[in-house]
Amino acid sequence: MDVMASYQEWLRDFAQDEETMRDLKAIANDPKEIEDRFYTELSFGTAGMRGVLGAGMNRMNKYNVRRATKGLAQYLKQNPEEAARGVAIGYDSRRCSAEFAKDTALVLCAEGVPAYLFDALRPVPLLSYAVRHLHCIAGVVITASHNPPQYNGYKVYGEDGAQLGPEAAEGVTKCIRALNYLDCVPMDEAEAKAKGLLHIIGDKEVDDDYMAEEKTLTVQPEMLARMGDKLSIVYTPLHGSGNVPVRRVLRELGISKLAVVKEQEMPDGDFSTLSCAPNPENPEAFTLAIKLADEVKANVIFATDPDCDRLGVAVRGKEGSFHLLTGNQIGCVLLHYILSTKQKQGTLPANGAAVKSIVSTSLANRIAESFGVTMFETLTGFKFIGEKIQQFQDTGSHTFLFGFEESYGFLSSTFVRDKDGVNASLLVTEAAAACEEEGITLYDRMQEIFKQYGYYVEKVVSKTLPGKDGLSRMKEIMTSLRDNPPAEIAGLKVTAVRDYLRGTRTEGGVSAPTGLPASDVLYFELEEGNWVCVRPSGTEPKIKLYVNSNHKDPERAKSLNEELRVASEALLD
Repeated sequence: MDVMASYQEWLRDFAQDEETMRDLKAIANDPKEIEDRFYTELSFGTAGMRGVLGAGMNRMNKYNVRRATKGLAQYLKQNPEEAARGVAIGYDSRRCSAEFAKDTALVLCAEGVPAYLFDALRPVPLLSYAVRHLHCIAGVVITASHNPPQYNGYKVYGEDGAQLGPEAAEGVTKCIRALNYLDCVPMDEAEAKAKGLLHIIGDKEVDDDYMAEEKTLTVQPEMLARMGDKLSIVYTPLHGSGNVPVRRVLRELGISKLAVVKEQEMPDGDFSTLSCAPNPENPEAFTLAIKLADEVKANVIFATDPDCDRLGVAVRGKEGSFHLLTGNQIGCVLLHYILSTKQKQGTLPANGAAVKSIVSTSLANRIAESFGVTMFETLTGFKFIGEKIQQFQDTGSHTFLFGFEESYGFLSSTFVRDKDGVNASLLVTEAAAACEEEGITLYDRMQEIFKQYGYYVEKVVSKTLPGKDGLSRMKEIMTSLRDNPPAEIAGLKVTAVRDYLRGTRTEGGVSAPTGLPASDVLYFELEEGNWVCVRPSGTEPKIKLYVNSNHKDPERAKSLNEELRVASEALLD
């Protein structure tokens, strides 16, 4: 691709767009920046598109949004009757999210596809619910999840409410690639409404039904009612879309002592109170919340990211300070709470199933096994958990109880098919209330789980490799490890290698199928249940390293994890 030719083409084609012109002319003497913006088109995959805001083919802007939307419309119109069911559209608090959402709606209308656009920001799980609730053929959310402020993105959902699978994403991509940017023009808003193509979703049409469904997810509603005025919680929406639905569901369930971080309550695409990305995995995101928790004497804090699909939790320990739980630990606490409570109630189904990603902790497998529940593993990406839920419903083989990913995504419902921060907030509140009634904290509960099943330590290392050279380097690393897998890591023998791109698990020279779709992931099983996994990120220019260790002694589990991390990082170099 001729980078400078593409740059000049944009200068010519969008000469009437003053904002785009200012952005493009500002980089006229920066060949490296021009190359980064024009060496490739912003890729569209199973996670949709995500990128830095700005002018250019490899940036998030209205022209890429319009082109992706027309491509989506043309893909859907291959079956006109289905396309007529329309597309639901949501957005979060990020820069340009509302504008991109409206462009999405009006380009769909220009293509004759009905658009159902929310009237204000909404969380991802509510959009997932809306697709199913309104019987739409697809859904779109404008969000970059927990990325830094300069990012935005475009996520597409299928009619099942889960993100597009690989085959559908490839079909949409082909349609997008055949389009010229200038051919992707939105319809006039007044015309779209007059023709009955643009429908604005108010705060009653979908929200009330979603809330009613969310409240059915309580495991012990009577206990929650008893403890509703006794448990003190602090919540921060981190300037995102969780503020209204999270507060509403907990209020309607009787939680009266919910303190919200005022400085982070309202939408703010600059995330101006945060020195880090608006990511509930990051301890810095809890700074203001911890200050408030000390003031109101709360023992549990939770935070949702801007699109409210992820949830982070901090809990007070016996010494009085707060501990940030990892996504794996939150998942295990919630899994254990659901299974142990249902077992006591006598409501644990004989065909119960839980689902987690392959890079999530093996502690969850131990917990599920102890309750006679089958644990299914999927590739990374919550769409695969959504697919499992659908399989269970189609075949009647299993009853879905809980699903999670180590990247702070949790779900216990079947009416949403993506990570649900509202659902997770409810469950964390309920589990904390149950602990409060016992006179312990969530931190104590986590320690009890470790003592019963062993101490599990997980570490995720991200190696950023930006730009054109970074993509090449990632491919080199994966090819090298695939062709020459290590025999040992940090002195622990590699007992089996799972190569998800080739679809094989090889142990002792014998290969068997993994049973999962092809994906560029390598998973090294080690002695005594330890493991290391390597995969390129699907949404960012990073290669990710997952290091998992376990031991009956907590200190040895930690030191072993550090040894494995150091040795594994050396493999990447």
